[in-house]
Formats: sequence, C-alpha cells, structure tokens
Amino acid sequence: MFIMKDLGQSHFDVLKEIGNIGAGNAATALSQLISQKIEMTVPNVSIMPFGSVSDILGGAEREVAGVYLRVFGDAPSKIVFLFSVQEAYSLVDMILHCPAGTTQEFGDFEQSALKEIGNIMTGAYLHALTKLTGLHQLSSVPSFACDMVGAIMNTALTDLGMIGDYALLIETQFSLVEREINGHFFLVPDPGSLEIILGALGVGSSCQK
Repeated sequence: MFIMKDLGQSHFDVLKEIGNIGAGNAATALSQLISQKIEMTVPNVSIMPFGSVSDILGGAEREVAGVYLRVFGDAPSKIVFLFSVQEAYSLVDMILHCPAGTTQEFGDFEQSALKEIGNIMTGAYLHALTKLTGLHQLSSVPSFACDMVGAIMNTALTDLGMIGDYALLIETQFSLVEREINGHFFLVPDPGSLEIILGALGVGSSCQK
C-alpha cells in the first residue's frame, strides 16, 4: 500500500518543482491583475498528519481566512488555501489596489477578491501539474470561509475519513515591494491520487526512506 509518510527525497524534489512552477505562473497572473510586480516562492514542501495542520497555523482555535476547492479528473483531490486574517486583508488590499490597512472585513466584494486569488493559484498549480504529468485536472468553483482553523478544515474536508491521515503542504510566500504575505496551500489527494501523480512524473511509488 502507498503511504504518504514514506515519501523519499526524490518525491519531495519533484513535488517542490511543481510548486515552484505553479508559483511562477501564479505570480505572472497576479502581477497582470494588480499591475505591479509580485514574486512568489515555495520555501518548503512537506507531508504532515492532519492533526499537525492546526499547529502550523497557531492552533485549532486560531481564526483564519480560507479558500477551498475540489479537484476532479485523473487524480482527484481537494485544495485548501489558508491565511491569517490580517494577511488575507492584505491580499484583498493588494488585488483591489487599496492602501495597506484599508480592508477590515470580508464582505461579498472582499470574498470575491480572495476567491479570484484562489482561482488563479489553483489554475497555476494545476497547469504546472498537467504540463509535467499529462494528467487532466479540473477545479470546482471556490468557496470562502473565515473561521477557526479546525472548523474550516472540517468544512473543507467533510470526507476526511475517506482521504487518509496526511496532507501535502506547499508553503507559499507572496512578496511585493512593501508587503510580504505568507500563505499555506494544502493538497489533499483522494486515495490513490498521489500514487497516480508520482507515477506520471516518473518517480514511481517505491518510497525511498
């Protein structure tokens, strides 16, 4: 049986390359949208138990803003983007061309802005994945939530028990001239999907410890 926690360095190297290509594509699209240069990097890729997701973001009761989507196709998965509330406000200011500190709540307009960022980033990552694997992937319409970390993850991953105990974390850093925003991108493969992705990438499912 393929076990996510047994992935070796070669698997992480390939997964990080997908993250970097996706970040590059997303940076280009976001730069065009906001009419200023934005850089995105992926400083870390890791596999973690779901129980550790809350710890990464400061605890299960910490309030965060998130966008989540379902991915259909050859390797079905779920994608969740999570940001601290203040960093989400900064993202909204960025995309709406507002001075830093303008956004103080998530009304319909602000939620739409964050969903658009989720669409752009998901499209960029899926395009990178498709280009490197040939796998066909299609994302759903994004949903928005602002709540405690634990509540958002439970909402976004209602079929958690069918997916497994681990998630792929691709940390993402947005950098503008005067702002730096850190986000967390979680890819939660359905059973068998990660093995399909790695097989298509040519690194196979024989884990190297």
